Amino acid sequence: MGTRALIAGAVIALWWSPIAGQAPPLIVDVNARDVQPGEVVVLTIHVPTGSGSVRVRALGHALPAFPVGDDRWEAIVGIDLDVKPGQQAISVEAGSARATRELVVKPKTFRTRRLNVDPGFVTPPPSAEAQIEADRKLLARTWESSAAERLWSSPFVRPVNDAANSAFGTRSIFNGQPRNAHGGADFLSPAGTAVHAPNAGRVLVARDLYYSGNTVIIDHGLGLFSMFAHLSAFDTREGDRVEAGAIVGRVGATGRVTGPHLHWAVRANGARVDPLSLLAVLGAKRGD
Repeated sequence: MGTRALIAGAVIALWWSPIAGQAPPLIVDVNARDVQPGEVVVLTIHVPTGSGSVRVRALGHALPAFPVGDDRWEAIVGIDLDVKPGQQAISVEAGSARATRELVVKPKTFRTRRLNVDPGFVTPPPSAEAQIEADRKLLARTWESSAAERLWSSPFVRPVNDAANSAFGTRSIFNGQPRNAHGGADFLSPAGTAVHAPNAGRVLVARDLYYSGNTVIIDHGLGLFSMFAHLSAFDTREGDRVEAGAIVGRVGATGRVTGPHLHWAVRANGARVDPLSLLAVLGAKRGD
């Protein structure tokens, strides 16, 4: 039985292969802006009545699924920046019904940017080593601390009204030295601009980190996180529950920056994905 895939605004037939002896097959809709590194893919799974829980495995990882209706579940698949182009296996189980297929990840070329910043953020002084290591451990714990239930409910919204001016995935060269790819989207908002939570969740981090400066991380549940960096001020505290649209901080220029702006990064079950892709598939309006 076929499925309908909404990819880049087009309806594409995707054929799922039920495992022999298992019936009926599942119907799965695939919604994505595109299928490339850094993109968000939403699976909508139509299950037989009384199937119970749904289990999803994609890109080598077990992913949480959540009910959105009597006979419908969804799961969010993040295609990390480092995923290689080619076929990636997806399998879905609901009771005795099963389906498998290959998701074809297309290649994507990311541009390079060259920036000049404070040398201390390219070659940190020995006095900064302890904080950098503490920050690394904090972030590693944070990405493993998502709530087991979905904390968001409404469509995702933009944290600021300004347009994004720096592309996700850009390969960064600071002061002539290559560094990690740009793992978020930058918004050229004036200093002091209010930063709004893109959806409901729990604040896990609200503190000063060496590279990202004043940083807020919101857990939206089920492995989905929003991170806001370089803030000038906090309007929330660690442990707070926030609703979509709540002010969590103010745009600033703290950490490794060239000027005031908002850096918004999204993690989906460990995958670094473009926040604008998240808005495209789970936002109030399609696209940026």
